[in-house]
Amino acid sequence: MKIAVEGCAHGELDKIYECVETLQERENIKIDLLICCGDFQSVRNNDDLRAMAVPEKYQNICTFYKYYSGEKMAPVLTIFIGGNHEASNYLQELPYGGWVAPNIYYLGRAGVVRFGNLRIGGLSGIYKGHDYLQGLWECPPYTQSSLRSVYHIRALDVYRLSQIREKVHVMLSHDWPRGITSYGDKNNLLRRKPFLREDIESNQLGSPPAEKLLNTLKPQYWFAAHLHCQFAALVKHENDEETKFLALDKCLPKRRHLQILDLPSDYDGDKLLKYDVEWLAILKNTNHLLSVKNINCHMPGPGGNERYDFTPTFDEKQAIEKTFEKLTISNDMFVKTAPIYNPSTPKRIPTEPINNPQTLYLCENLGIDDPIQVVMARSGRSMKTIVADSNDVEVEVSPIKCAKLTLPAPVTPSENNSQEISQENSVFTPENSFLSESGNNTSDCTTPPSATKKIFKRRNLALYTPEENEQVSETSKSPMDSGSPRSSKLPCRYNEL
Repeated sequence: MKIAVEGCAHGELDKIYECVETLQERENIKIDLLICCGDFQSVRNNDDLRAMAVPEKYQNICTFYKYYSGEKMAPVLTIFIGGNHEASNYLQELPYGGWVAPNIYYLGRAGVVRFGNLRIGGLSGIYKGHDYLQGLWECPPYTQSSLRSVYHIRALDVYRLSQIREKVHVMLSHDWPRGITSYGDKNNLLRRKPFLREDIESNQLGSPPAEKLLNTLKPQYWFAAHLHCQFAALVKHENDEETKFLALDKCLPKRRHLQILDLPSDYDGDKLLKYDVEWLAILKNTNHLLSVKNINCHMPGPGGNERYDFTPTFDEKQAIEKTFEKLTISNDMFVKTAPIYNPSTPKRIPTEPINNPQTLYLCENLGIDDPIQVVMARSGRSMKTIVADSNDVEVEVSPIKCAKLTLPAPVTPSENNSQEISQENSVFTPENSFLSESGNNTSDCTTPPSATKKIFKRRNLALYTPEENEQVSETSKSPMDSGSPRSSKLPCRYNEL
């Protein structure tokens, strides 16, 4: 099995796929899978550009829209995680993962999938300590604050990943695990990025939650991006296991942004993308921990009276297998939920989230909640639902009754940027460490389920019901100020949660 790993994509899919195809021809190989480590920028149209946290001069449509519209087809199965430059309104439709275009799969806020016999995990976003313990309160239309906090890693996502016990072979994050520079050529990194010295010496560079997961999961490989440079490290764990770490650059000419990973045939299997049973069981087991309040929410741990170990039992995993007729994640599940790109359309701020059928499918089968559904229900706002059997992206308003917050009884679901490099490409094998900066190098880049409307099931009544002192906003003064709940850490006139 051969896997291509890309650093920051920044929406340049045409260039990345061109680079992959050039490598295949030059090296006479076939790449089975492409993995992207964030800043993917799955921008479908001009509206999505207004949901991306970048200055307006950088709001470029790039080339993802061609793959969303069907103008082009991804030539290789592509899996990606989110970073800090994303069309957040689109990714929020798929909190548990899903197809953003045919043959292009998003892992979700956090997720684990299987490709053949290879197990791939990922953590989207970047770490910011002031938002880490918050609930998932953000919702379009975003404020200037929530436009950024929406992609910040949350404790619930890390807590869920920490429940995994089966071996994860490949782990992805956008920012680096904290302390990773101690396991590689730090001096070489500082020669290229001297401004990182202060953060490295104070142990502030990188993500503490990613560091925790690195030491807990001990994956064979860990790939990251974010800092726009290549950096390799080898982490030796206490039990003699090793993690080979590699950070990659962004997709620009003569940048080290692409690496080929050559894995033994033992990982091949059927080379189909599938749901991971253990991960689905963890999502089901921890659904009650979901919070959409903009306050700090601590995860359970030792010393309390509640369960804190949610690693699935054999029976819990078997129940998941019985619920899903098949675990294969089919391309047929993809559904367009927004209009395709029209260059003459003005940029408008996205205001209403859309029910994505892929998320509905997982929520119905697992009996879990879609965070943005909960946010909308608590604020008395309406979701949009794809009209069944519509070839165009028409939507109809699917109101969630919240007047005086009188709710029906819960329904129990059925169980069922830096140095130039030469033209040679390096192939990485499990037997060797990553190539050093001065040695051989990476390649240069020349550059559904049915969409039928479903009844929204409130699985946890308390989750959808604001407390007495919480207000439901019925008026809005501006698209940027009214739609999304405000952070409790910022001064505001009212609190929607």
